[in-house]
Amino acid sequence: MTTRLFFLIIALFIWTSCGSSSGSDTEDSSSDGDSDSDSDGDSDGDGDGDSDGDSDSDSDADGDSDTDGDSDTDGDSDTDGDSDTDGDGDTDGDTDSDTDSDSDSDSDGDSDGDAPGDFPEDSGEMGDNPIVQTLYTADPAPMVYKDRLYVYTTHDEDNLVDNFFTMYDWRTYSTTDMVNWTDHGSPIHYKDFSWAKGDAWAAQCIPRNDRFYLYVPVKTSGGKGIGVAVADTPEGPFKDAIGKPLIDGGWDNIDPTVFIDDDGQAYLYWGNPQLKYVKLNEDMTSYSGQVQNVNQTPASFGTRSESDPDYPTTYEEGPWFYKRNDLYYMVFAAGPISEHIGYSTSSSPTGPWTYGGVVMPTAGSSFTNHPGVVDFKGKSYLFYHNGALPGGGGFHRSVCAAEFTYRSDGSIPEISMNSAKRPGVGSMNPYIQQEAETMAWQSGIETEPCSEGGMNVSEISNGDWIKVLGVNFKNGAGSFEARVASAGGGGKIEIRLDGESGTLAGTCDVLGTGDWQSWETVSCDVSGVTGMHDVYFKFTGNGNTLFNFNWWKFIP
Repeated sequence: MTTRLFFLIIALFIWTSCGSSSGSDTEDSSSDGDSDSDSDGDSDGDGDGDSDGDSDSDSDADGDSDTDGDSDTDGDSDTDGDSDTDGDGDTDGDTDSDTDSDSDSDSDGDSDGDAPGDFPEDSGEMGDNPIVQTLYTADPAPMVYKDRLYVYTTHDEDNLVDNFFTMYDWRTYSTTDMVNWTDHGSPIHYKDFSWAKGDAWAAQCIPRNDRFYLYVPVKTSGGKGIGVAVADTPEGPFKDAIGKPLIDGGWDNIDPTVFIDDDGQAYLYWGNPQLKYVKLNEDMTSYSGQVQNVNQTPASFGTRSESDPDYPTTYEEGPWFYKRNDLYYMVFAAGPISEHIGYSTSSSPTGPWTYGGVVMPTAGSSFTNHPGVVDFKGKSYLFYHNGALPGGGGFHRSVCAAEFTYRSDGSIPEISMNSAKRPGVGSMNPYIQQEAETMAWQSGIETEPCSEGGMNVSEISNGDWIKVLGVNFKNGAGSFEARVASAGGGGKIEIRLDGESGTLAGTCDVLGTGDWQSWETVSCDVSGVTGMHDVYFKFTGNGNTLFNFNWWKFIP
């Protein structure tokens, strides 16, 4: 173990003993369930995920731990900010918005234009943070494929082992509108790598040649290693591509970030505290040449606020590498602990680098942060994590996202976590089958793998609910269908508009089906459903577990 990692662990132990705000007595909305009834899982009713009664999204006592309170998003109107140079959001060098050879651009892979986000009208809704509330997620890695944005995350387990990061698998979520997120479950577990000893830490996925490559850091017999997994779809499942680590031999082999340049050359960067890289071969599972160490100077990565002659820069870990308008960006988690997010730029994919400044100040009840930057539907987004969910903290983190605009010179403005905003893009089509695990917020429910494919909503109790933002009833609706299963007595789905206790549009009865995965379709009439609405599915009945919920749709 490196001296740096040893002292980091000691620092984290001190931080969690003296400064953590996670609070083991706090009821949360992660996978152990909660008992509150407001939209953020806390008790303040303001929907921000904290309990201080303000309108921001942090969970600290004063509502803001940075000193400037800056939500500056000024600058130019250029929001392509992706990792290519043609502004289409992909990295294959073509001019469409997908990465394969077909000509469609909707999320279901066909050309019928009926995918969930294809309605042209924007809903006007503002996305909630954190984007996932059913469990703790961290280390977001966004990827645009066709007309859908995917986010690959790590998963902080509810129960810690040795009061340290306890992470066994990765998770995948996606959206077409930036406000409602579909839970795709876990695409791979660290045990799917026969050589791995544990620790499913921060990963990144990238498409190439109609396949998807996921780079993952795990514990090995020699410290930490980076493996590569491959899948035929963004959702997986992924499998070990080479049966051994791609990178191994040291404790600093964590936080891989991958990028394919316009000439087809792929690069893999990683490392804590030393930033390293290799040039990947076209097969994406091997590399040429030697591992290179990046020259880290105060001019290239900023001067650390706490003087340390052995580590003179702010670079700590979590690099995110991409390109925009011929300028290469390295956004990273910056020290000292507690981390902030900083960035550097270069005219070359291998440096030298020039420090650009702070992207996001320290905030949010987590001593780590982890950036992911992407463009989607003409907007630029910073993904990050904090401890905003009830029970959250340094080892129980949650992924969030904020929209931003680059300045005219390509610099990134400072983004305050506590005032981060994310307007929706598009609206949801209620007339096609929508997954029940697609939601903007929830109270009380969980998700699990479904026997009919994908995931389903589970652990539904009386009073639980799901919120779906920006549903576009442009053709009205006369009835509603839902796919449900129950080994118990069932319950009811109340369809409410614009609030948990909003206008009741209809009620569907759910009866017992004999098993939690024995599925039946139920239907009911609805009334007063026209125009744009937020839809709340409120569940009622007797007992702690009423039924499971797979999908829904409205009939005009």
